Amino acid sequence: MAEVVKSGLETVPGVEVGIFSLDAVDDEFLNESKAVVFGTPTYFANTCWQLKKWFDQSHEYNLGGKLGAVFATANGLQGGAHTALSTVIDHLVTKGMLVYSSGTGCGRPYIHLGAVAIQGHYEQGESLCYIFGQRIAQKAVELFGA
Repeated sequence: MAEVVKSGLETVPGVEVGIFSLDAVDDEFLNESKAVVFGTPTYFANTCWQLKKWFDQSHEYNLGGKLGAVFATANGLQGGAHTALSTVIDHLVTKGMLVYSSGTGCGRPYIHLGAVAIQGHYEQGESLCYIFGQRIAQKAVELFGA
């Protein structure tokens, strides 16, 4: 779904988008970014351990004051994606990020904590992730300029 979120982000003029795995982060790009979107698979009703470890060791990154957002994938509706999103949001707040999901403020589809894609329903998840990307980019431009 990261590529789908990226596609949504890129629809907003003036937004530069990078996409990185946790073991290949472009440090300079991340530190200069105004917004960062994190994605996680849901394992055992929570975020993956790799993302938790990354946050634990992310002291070299200046995330404070950046717009932060989260999306997740899960194997089923009751698979724990809500908890995974909440866990990552806890990390964003601890780092001093400004958390944004668009909530109900942008109308339907409502994206409460972050976008979620459920296995077997990826078409709906792709649509949600694309819109999520657009909304994050629009808010970043609104707050920080293009």
